[in-house]
Amino acid sequence: MARTSQFALPFDHRPSLSGADFLVSPCNSGAVAWIDRWPDWPGPVLAFAGPQASGKTHLASVFAARTGAAVVAAGNLEAARPAELASSASPLIIDDAQNLAGNAAGERALFHLINYLAGQKGRLLLCGVAPPARWKVNLPDLASRLNALPVAEIGPPDDELMAALVVKLFADRQLQVGTDVVSFMVTRMERSFTAARALVAAVDARALESRRAVTVPLVREVMQGFQD
Repeated sequence: MARTSQFALPFDHRPSLSGADFLVSPCNSGAVAWIDRWPDWPGPVLAFAGPQASGKTHLASVFAARTGAAVVAAGNLEAARPAELASSASPLIIDDAQNLAGNAAGERALFHLINYLAGQKGRLLLCGVAPPARWKVNLPDLASRLNALPVAEIGPPDDELMAALVVKLFADRQLQVGTDVVSFMVTRMERSFTAARALVAAVDARALESRRAVTVPLVREVMQGFQD
């Protein structure tokens, strides 16, 4: 079922906690550079900002694998004790951190956490859709701190990254695909990591079920089924 592929993978990659690789391209290289600088950050808090399915959570897992960082859900922060969180020797990650904005208790908890971390030389990575300076925060002191944070913005996956991701996802399933298949998928599929994984899984399942090679006609059938 395999086809010889001439498609190259020109990107660096980093291991994550899941064991998967994170491909590095211009759309996420700024965030990766901050991870590479660890622990040489200019302050206790750094933010990653990017649209849904742009790879923020995956990249945060790369950071966690490198540093032993603990992940705190934004919804649980208000119930946690900021002083105890800040006392940990490991850095912290808050995913979907923009959900704290507009929640009085959540905003106070984040404000105190940032203060404790600054006093104890701790580190915090905030991940959100928009940069923290654009969150609709009601607590003025917190807004002031968020406005001053360094931010690495992660863009939507570009064509090169999506192509490399598709090749890698097929390779993870011991499948090599032709450049015609990759180009066909990349120019027609939803531009997200989640969509790429779902589509490759569906193509692999259809190929196994029908005992066919992964070709453009087979991919077209699967994608038409997604649209229907």
